[in-house]
Amino acid sequence: MADARFVSHLNIADGQRPENITLEPDGGAVVTFAYSRQIARIAPDGRVRVLATLPAPSAGAVTPALTSPFLGGVVRAQDGTLYFLYATGTGDLTGLWRLRPGGEPERIAALPADALPNGLALDQRTGLLYAADSVLGTVWRVPAGGGTPVKWATAPELAPAGFLGANGIKIHNGAAWVTNLDKGTVLRIPITGRGAAGPVQTRATGLVNIDDFDFTGPGNTLLAAINADNKVVLVRPNGHTTVLTAADGLQGPTSVAVRGGTAYIASAAYFTNEDPNLLAVRITSGR
Repeated sequence: MADARFVSHLNIADGQRPENITLEPDGGAVVTFAYSRQIARIAPDGRVRVLATLPAPSAGAVTPALTSPFLGGVVRAQDGTLYFLYATGTGDLTGLWRLRPGGEPERIAALPADALPNGLALDQRTGLLYAADSVLGTVWRVPAGGGTPVKWATAPELAPAGFLGANGIKIHNGAAWVTNLDKGTVLRIPITGRGAAGPVQTRATGLVNIDDFDFTGPGNTLLAAINADNKVVLVRPNGHTTVLTAADGLQGPTSVAVRGGTAYIASAAYFTNEDPNLLAVRITSGR
């Protein structure tokens, strides 16, 4: 991969720790700031604009596994609508939320109070959203119009082993691909002709602390953020290689988004507490 460049250095004092990222057509990016409950846009020149702040839960609420309210995965539909996941440990706020251009955030699907919805993927072909639940070891499915979530996939491979299980998720080549942070795996769950979940297939192992990821092209090679280990790895069907480290600017990478030949990596600095940022890097191999 080519040398990384900083798109933006974020303000840790303002709680600007990016958990997840989705890209815009003009080269901007939308991120979730996990513990400040904010959705924000990072312009191509690095300027940050908060788009919305989610309501705080009632006093005494405890979010499963993380304690504090947690804003997780975010995706963008072609019309500019943003969908994102919020977990608070309360039944009135936890679930799938939507923000239409110029509108206000609204919850469109409730998830259980004991859930921790984390990664989010949109199947543009069907208009269905898939949410990876890190505590309940479940992939939930919800129509983009909202409604009652369906337990699309539940399996031991998705469950946590001490902290967080199913984490990042993408829809790719007829399947939902999911990472498991505790178990260090990349999983492939086929989407059958009727839309059901097929048997879980383990496609990569040995990646403990794996967070979000994205594919580098039409094949099954992907780039994955290894959060606590402060690196990004290139995962091929025959193994994986570290391609970015702290020397490139990583500060606890949480998420990856690829467009064309460029990968964008968000770092939340959860463990370093120094410089949350957004990096851009040209992909020169592994496609």
